[in-house]
Amino acid sequence: MNTKMLTMGAMALAIMTGGALAGTSTGTSALDDPAKMSPFFTDAGMKTMKSEAEFKAAWMAMKEDERAGIMKACGDEAIAKEHDNFCKMTKQLGGAN
Repeated sequence: MNTKMLTMGAMALAIMTGGALAGTSTGTSALDDPAKMSPFFTDAGMKTMKSEAEFKAAWMAMKEDERAGIMKACGDEAIAKEHDNFCKMTKQLGGAN
């Protein structure tokens, strides 16, 4: 009986953890990752974007799959609204590589 309770507890924990992980992955985007986004901004609070030339240089320095992830995130209406100027700039660059 004790083993059965332990197994059921472990299964419940695994199910809850899986649900929590799924929830966090849908609640954020690549645009919320300071490590990826800081090269595009002049300030730590990521409010002021760098010049178009600096933005393009940072964009081109990213891996293609990272740029694709950002383009996908900007395709989401809510995310694009929250990161309006940034998404406009990425769309101007058109994901160019």
